[in-house]
Amino acid sequence: MSTTKLDNKQKIKYRIRKKVIGTATKPRLSVFRSNTEIYAQLINDDNGTTLASAASSDKDIASQKITKSEKATLVGQAIARKAIDLGLNLCVFDRGGNLYHGRVKAVAEGAREGGLKF
Repeated sequence: MSTTKLDNKQKIKYRIRKKVIGTATKPRLSVFRSNTEIYAQLINDDNGTTLASAASSDKDIASQKITKSEKATLVGQAIARKAIDLGLNLCVFDRGGNLYHGRVKAVAEGAREGGLKF
C-alpha cells in the first residue's frame, strides 16, 4: 500500500483535530496554506460556525507588493484585529497538517503581535 504526500498530510490533520477543539470563548485558529495564498479562520466547533476570517487575497493585503511570508504575517495581524473586535483574545492554533514553519509560523507570529494568545 503506497501513501501519497496528501494522504500523510490528511492523517496528520485528523490527528491534530482530535486534540484541538474550538469553543465560543476560545475558538480554533485554523490555517490553510495553498501554493499562492494563505487563509485563517476563527472557528467555534461547538456549533460549527466561523467567527472571523482573513486571507492573503483580501484587497488590502493583496494590493501590496511583498513576499508571501510577509503577507502571511499581515493575515495573522488581520485575524487578531477581527478577534479583538469580537471580544476574543484567546484561541487554540490549528496548523492544518502543515509544519509549524515558514508561512504557517508567520501567521501565528502575526496573530500574537496583534494581541491573540494561544
